[in-house]
Amino acid sequence: MRISAHTVCTAIRDDIVSGVLPPGSRLAEEQLAQRYGVSRVPVREALRTLESEGFVVSRRHAGACVAELDDREAADLLDIRALLEPLGAARAAQRRTEAHLKVLRGLVRLGRQRASQGQEGDLRSLADWFHETMAQATCSPGLTALLVQIRRKITWLYTGEPLGRAVASWQERGALVDAVARGDAERARALAAAHVERSTPARRQFRPLPVRNPKPVVNTGRGQI
Repeated sequence: MRISAHTVCTAIRDDIVSGVLPPGSRLAEEQLAQRYGVSRVPVREALRTLESEGFVVSRRHAGACVAELDDREAADLLDIRALLEPLGAARAAQRRTEAHLKVLRGLVRLGRQRASQGQEGDLRSLADWFHETMAQATCSPGLTALLVQIRRKITWLYTGEPLGRAVASWQERGALVDAVARGDAERARALAAAHVERSTPARRQFRPLPVRNPKPVVNTGRGQI
């Protein structure tokens, strides 16, 4: 069965965002194909997509490499987030479905539980899931795509940073879901803006992502990414 370029793209992006493939590292098609158990064709297509998203750059004499965010790019990402997430929250309050609310409430319940018990292992992934669901609740494909892409880059930016304010962050997300459930767009916008502001480091200075030991070969054909 042929593995799609989309599946390979997701696998490579996840490894970039998590820091397994660190900034500046070379992305050789042959090595990536072996790593993910695919041919070079979907790898080549995936790298083109990731380059368009800003996760990969092509360098002369080096080929494809993981992009490196400088201080200005990092600050711009945080500013874009501060503009988009409140807008997304307001749209979600106006357009969300009961299915969206069910998922959001479940994530808040789980996030609060894990945070209060100090179980931080998967809090970052739960937060990503929460914000992607909130983006989907806008029921706007264009806005959803922008919010999801920004969220991935914010997660990438914060890779290696210690989790802070875990309990407070999930309390804020719970209040946001309550506003969305009531259909209160302005309250949702204000809560999202406050959450972003509290989550943004006082010093907008990008720290290079840590180099981690590579993962074992991932066989995307078995659905493990």
